[in-house]
Amino acid sequence: MAVLSPPEFDNDVSQSPKRMTQQHILIVDDEPNARGGLQSLLRDEGYAVAVAENGMEGIDRATELCPDVILCDLKMPVLDGMGMLQKLREKKHPASFIIMTAFGTVQTAVAAMKLGADDYLTKPLNFDELQIVLERTLERRALELEMEILRKRLKQKFSVGQIVGSSPQMQRVFKLLEQVAPTTATVLILGETGTGKELIAEAIHENSDRAAGPFIKVNCSALAESLLESELFGHEKGSFTGADARRKGKFEIADGGTLFLDEIGEVSLGTQVKLLRFLQEREFERVGGNEVLKVDVRVIAAANRDLKAAIEDNEFREDLYYRLNVISLEMPPLRDRLADLQSLVEHFIEKYARRHNKTISGIEPHGLHRMMAYRWPGNIRELENVVERAVVLALDETIKSDQLPAFLPEQPEQMDPDLTPPIPGASLKELERYAIVKTLEQFEGHRAKSAAALGISVRALQYKLKEYGLLELD
Repeated sequence: MAVLSPPEFDNDVSQSPKRMTQQHILIVDDEPNARGGLQSLLRDEGYAVAVAENGMEGIDRATELCPDVILCDLKMPVLDGMGMLQKLREKKHPASFIIMTAFGTVQTAVAAMKLGADDYLTKPLNFDELQIVLERTLERRALELEMEILRKRLKQKFSVGQIVGSSPQMQRVFKLLEQVAPTTATVLILGETGTGKELIAEAIHENSDRAAGPFIKVNCSALAESLLESELFGHEKGSFTGADARRKGKFEIADGGTLFLDEIGEVSLGTQVKLLRFLQEREFERVGGNEVLKVDVRVIAAANRDLKAAIEDNEFREDLYYRLNVISLEMPPLRDRLADLQSLVEHFIEKYARRHNKTISGIEPHGLHRMMAYRWPGNIRELENVVERAVVLALDETIKSDQLPAFLPEQPEQMDPDLTPPIPGASLKELERYAIVKTLEQFEGHRAKSAAALGISVRALQYKLKEYGLLELD
């Protein structure tokens, strides 16, 4: 059967100026008369139209032309409409798909929708109905594209590098980062293990005038005192057993860039003296050497322990603390920024689905609620491990609650009342429970005052206390 379509979309809209912005439609039908007639009608309505006579040719045309909408017959030789739809969806083709068939049954419609069809029309086509369906499909498509653009813009706004967060706590971090990055000030990043201190340090470097220079990381807790001193400042040949040649330290290697000293609280007092000298004088000597070296290095340090307590215990120098603490930036633990948890989960799903070559679109609500109810002592690092495990175990496009670790609470009601429920992400029950707990705390357990503040009766409050297991708060 001869192909009646030109090699690209028919863009002749001279006879119909009504459509200011053209949408592109691909018609796939093995009947020449139906195909040609529909092409003429849609062209007269101002659409750019291309055609194909079977599913295999339709896939080639769709790949080549990337139409907005595909109008496809169900029954065709070589490859039918359902087969074409399935193959295009497997390839993540973005076109909206409308099935046309004279064999209209509920079962066929359901099957088409499950495969990803956007709508369903029966033959002979009612052209008024077709126009309504097309306009509705194109409006929905435009809205989806607009929402995707908005989502990407929001993602960019609420992220720095690999750091994701729209919570007030993280917005304060981003604002301070934006102010600090262009300067040469020394920065001390505080926070629990796994909160993302290294990512913040790297973001400061990448947003500074030193971005073209090296970003050198040193984990101060991973090396013995003698090795750490050599690692930082380098050594001369023969300065100690095994020093067979002169070796540059991290300060020299980081010249013109940034040196990130992680776990600074674990550095010995002897090495602290040398760090203090560098921060004061911008100079140092290699281990076993006499030559005074000067380098241009910005220092960013991080600690997960209380340095002020370490000062009181004579384990950390007070003068070094104040030299490091020119700018202090504190990373909040995940339990205090649960409003970011859903975005973080989506970020890690995308990351590990790509790494493990899997197609996963999200997580079921109950699974997300279980995550919200957990305190995350390991913070972002622990969450990342949990999500990667779930991605590996997922059997389809949605992560199921039973694919999450057993240590996550099974009931969302087990959420710690001290934790602020995330919005979005929390159920109405979680929000109501949290409001009741905090109101009772505000009024020291006084039920009448609490009920009045909540706008409910004392009897209703009593019922809610029983429902949520909060009677012990009375």
